[in-house]
Amino acid sequence: MAFDGIVAKSIVNELKILEDCKIDKIYEPNKNTIVIGLYGNKTNYALNICIDSSNYRINLTTHNKINPNIAPNFCMLLRKHLIGSYLKNIEMKGLERVIIINLEVLNEFNEIINKKLVIELMGKHSNIILLDENETIIDSIKHSSISSSYRDILPNKKYELPKSDKLDFLSISSFYEFYNIIKSDLQEKTLDKIISDKFNGISTSFINFHINNLNINSGNTQDLKKIFNYITEIINTDNLRLIALKDNNNIIKDYVLDLSKETKDTLSLNFFLDDYYFSKENDEDFKSYRNSILKLILDTLKKYNKRLENICIKLSECEKMDKYKLYGELLTSNLYKFNGQNLNSVSIENYYDNNNLIDIPLDKKYTININAKNYFKKYNKLKNALEIVSKQKQETLSDLNYLESIVYELENSSSIEDVQDIFEEISENDLFKKDLSKKQKNKSKKQKSKVTSFNPIVYEVEGFKVYVGRNNKENDMLTLKFADKNDIWFHTKDIHGSHVILKINNIKDNIPDSILYKCAQIAAHHSKGKDSYNVPVDYCKVQYVKKPNKAKPGMVIYSTNKTLYVNS
Repeated sequence: MAFDGIVAKSIVNELKILEDCKIDKIYEPNKNTIVIGLYGNKTNYALNICIDSSNYRINLTTHNKINPNIAPNFCMLLRKHLIGSYLKNIEMKGLERVIIINLEVLNEFNEIINKKLVIELMGKHSNIILLDENETIIDSIKHSSISSSYRDILPNKKYELPKSDKLDFLSISSFYEFYNIIKSDLQEKTLDKIISDKFNGISTSFINFHINNLNINSGNTQDLKKIFNYITEIINTDNLRLIALKDNNNIIKDYVLDLSKETKDTLSLNFFLDDYYFSKENDEDFKSYRNSILKLILDTLKKYNKRLENICIKLSECEKMDKYKLYGELLTSNLYKFNGQNLNSVSIENYYDNNNLIDIPLDKKYTININAKNYFKKYNKLKNALEIVSKQKQETLSDLNYLESIVYELENSSSIEDVQDIFEEISENDLFKKDLSKKQKNKSKKQKSKVTSFNPIVYEVEGFKVYVGRNNKENDMLTLKFADKNDIWFHTKDIHGSHVILKINNIKDNIPDSILYKCAQIAAHHSKGKDSYNVPVDYCKVQYVKKPNKAKPGMVIYSTNKTLYVNS
């Protein structure tokens, strides 16, 4: 459901608790958000104002947000004008999503003057506007002129309320007036669409939910009265609640306003929205951040796959080097037969193949002697290239294997912190130094709110602790630093996945097969083969796991291992 006028009115009713509170803090965490700290009733409040085009709202918040080290200009302006002021009242004009906060401020002569903070919540046109005592715009978080809008939102311009062609539902005095407004459209449009098109502040999703909830199946008079009375009751009552709408996985995907059948908490609507949007924005930020890093990895993966393709072409050319060597030898040993002739080709007995004739192409511009030397040059060139290209192929395969492990980690990450750890890892890798943009690095620093710590996933299996690495760097720490040499290490065979460590706590007896099998299942579950059957999982003591010199994070070699086949 959108943050429509009905929700806004209900939120504003709860925000009356802020009247006579003093503004003591103002922050601008990002370009779309202002957080105002207030004190009153022996309580500190944080009023969150967000004008993001899809998450616009106003509500009290208990969730902290990271603020920039240097406050943006609009934030500094608000601090200059509003710190120390008192919030006298907060109001709305009908169901239009324009919320006006009236403030009392002391001017430089210690005289009380009135200022207004206007919050317009209108999708991409949302704005926060500061007005002086004459309702002249001091400034706004976004500027617009008549060339891009029907009114000026610029400093020193007189403020005008937004215009709307829709009607105010609060002005409707009876059902018959309501019916006369909508009746002409009943044959052409659905009821939810008619109501949201005709009246300000009533969203289609709100009407649609209650039409279904009230079992309204037609546009007859009885059904129309039912929906009219229900909307009227919701608008005119303070005893409301927000209902969480969940998907098949029990995850909250939306909300809708309804009449409450329970005792109403003072700020229940505010804090419901606070938690809902905090979770929603975190999820959006996580997906956006993860996808930006994933794109970088996939672009690099594509580049290295192309490199491997070119290397394989060069290797296929190197397969001809023995043939060139043979040509050179045969030509050299038969020079006496041709007396320096320039020919297109010759047929010579191949003493490596029972003296069968072999056709050797020649460059007619040169003598046979020069052609023989050219074949030896080609041979030596390809021989040297083979050594270099073979090494390049092994390095490229190793790089591709590492890149695929990063893709696996990103696909299985579940928080910004997980993605941040992966970003820190690739930032230290030469594969990405040219591709990591300054913007991404700045984003990384901004989102980095804590020092990266060792925090593996922990399971308990029949009294034993089992630890699972969340990324390549943590895999290294887990296996090479955290684990003891007699602990048991698990990893899926030839499948990307996490390192898994079974801590045996210095037990000298053999570990039961049932525990080993369960640990192998955990390793399979935390791997790319988690949806497969009979996943092979190798295991051995940690002392047999080694990290080669200059190996990439998470890459190890191991020996004396055994293999279990499990279903995750």
